[in-house]
Amino acid sequence: MPDPFTDPTPMDAGTRRAVAPVICYPDADLPRADLALYRAARGGARKITEVVIPPREARCFRVPAGEFFRISCPEGSQVGDLNLWRADDLGERFFSGKTRALHGTHLGEGDRMWSAFPFLRPMATIIEDTLGWYGFDKYGGGVHDVIGTRCDPYTNKLLGGGEYHHCCHSNLTRALAAETGLPLHQAEAHVHDVLNVFMCTGFTRDTGQYFMKASPARQGDYLEFFAEIDLLGALSACPGGDCGAGHSSDAAPCHPLLVEVFRPADGALAGWQPPAPSDYSRSHGVR
Repeated sequence: MPDPFTDPTPMDAGTRRAVAPVICYPDADLPRADLALYRAARGGARKITEVVIPPREARCFRVPAGEFFRISCPEGSQVGDLNLWRADDLGERFFSGKTRALHGTHLGEGDRMWSAFPFLRPMATIIEDTLGWYGFDKYGGGVHDVIGTRCDPYTNKLLGGGEYHHCCHSNLTRALAAETGLPLHQAEAHVHDVLNVFMCTGFTRDTGQYFMKASPARQGDYLEFFAEIDLLGALSACPGGDCGAGHSSDAAPCHPLLVEVFRPADGALAGWQPPAPSDYSRSHGVR
C-alpha cells in the first residue's frame, strides 16, 4: 500500500484518469439562431456606417437590433479585443465565461455571444467567419477565443514592473469613457472579459498554460455578426499585433481594424423578434 505522505498516487490512478468526460452543458435544447434568415437578410443589406480602430487604440460603435456588423483586417493580420453591452444599460454585458461553457473555448459560425446574469440571452450571433477553415491545430490552438481576459496594465505591472497604457483593458476603458461621458474609473468598472477576435490561442498540454501564436488572419479576413439586441460595442486593436511574439508593448507591428454596420431591407427579417431576457424568477429558493 503506498504511503500517502510520500506517494499520494492511488493504486487505481489509471482507472480514475480513464473515466470518460461528461459535457457540462449539453446543447441539444439551446435556442438556435436562424442562420438562413439572417444570411438572407444580410444579402440585401446596405452599409450605413463604419469605424476605423487605429493600432493600439480602441473605439466604440453602435448597432441597433436586427442589423449586422463586420470586424475585418483591412491592412494585415491584427488581433482585436471585443466588449459588448446593451446600448441603454451597461449592466447587461457580454458574459465570456457562460459563452465558453455553452459553445466552447473558441467561437465560430452559429455561435452566440451571451449576456451576463440576470439577463442571459443572445447579444450577437456569428453568421460568417472567413477563418472557419482553421479549426484546431496540432498544438490545440484555435481562433476567436473566449478564454483570455484581455491584456491589461495591472498584470503587465505585476510581471514586468513598468506601466504601459495601451493594453486592451486601458484602450477599452478610454473608449467607453469617451463614448458615454463616464469618468475613467467608472468606465473601467464596465470593461469586461472579451471575445479575442482573430487571436489564435489554446492551452499547453504539458503545463495547461494559456498560449498564443501568430494569428492566421490575412488582409481582408473578417468575422460578421447579427445584433440580437441594441448594442454598444468597443473594440481594441491589440498592441500585440498578430500576437505571434508578445503583447502590451510598442514593439510588435500593428494594423488597424475596421467595423462596418449594415442595415437589412425593410421586411427582410419578417417574424424575427429580439430575444427576451431569462424568465428565471430570481427567487433563489427564498419564499
